[in-house]
Amino acid sequence: MHLPVIQGVIKRRILVNFRADPALVQRLLPAPFRPKLHRGHAIVGVCLIRLERMRPLRLPGALGMSSENAAHRIAVEWTDAHGTPVEGVFVPRRDTGSVFTLLAGGRVFPGEHHAARFEIDDRDGRINFAMDSRDGETRVRVVGREVDQLPVDSCFSSLTEASAFFEGGSVGYSVTRDSSRLDGLRLQTLEWQVRPLAVDEVFSSYFSDRSRFPDGTVLFDHALIMRNILHQWHAAGDIRTPLS
Repeated sequence: MHLPVIQGVIKRRILVNFRADPALVQRLLPAPFRPKLHRGHAIVGVCLIRLERMRPLRLPGALGMSSENAAHRIAVEWTDAHGTPVEGVFVPRRDTGSVFTLLAGGRVFPGEHHAARFEIDDRDGRINFAMDSRDGETRVRVVGREVDQLPVDSCFSSLTEASAFFEGGSVGYSVTRDSSRLDGLRLQTLEWQVRPLAVDEVFSSYFSDRSRFPDGTVLFDHALIMRNILHQWHAAGDIRTPLS
């Protein structure tokens, strides 16, 4: 799929992160992926992102579009066709509130999406976020506030350590209707700045599904937030896989 370089602004991006059992996560991954571990934990989560002024490179921002989006993701590593180690994220589910993104995803640009309703109250450093997919399959709730420190029980020892882990996962591969093909998309940020988000309430129907994650196999770890980041999206090429 040929994607023109898309540029815009990440108005708000929340990374809600859980630590999970690596052996269980490995069973959820298609070839060639394996979990990217941190201190023995697989790291999974949801990226909740508001994009603004999205348009092809060199077009003025006034022609851009805005959207609310959610991507359930798993931090992964793999070895490419040249034998080079690579890291990124595997995305089993994408949701969007944008009709354009819903129709264009997987056609104009990589990443097939599901339609969803978003309700967000974002002011004075506090977030109240709710997403419900229109097919009833996925729900996300996050209530929190911006702070300066990670939770004391996080498996990451510092904000610097957590920031470096997630900055490396700029390439995402998403499931498609073709069970043997994964869509690739690379996020290039022109700067990278994150802050901790202290979470008072968190829920993801994907990670709360006990048929997928039995009790004790996935635990909330921490959340991060970034704001007003200039960025670009680039096609990363497809991966062929025996996904079924």
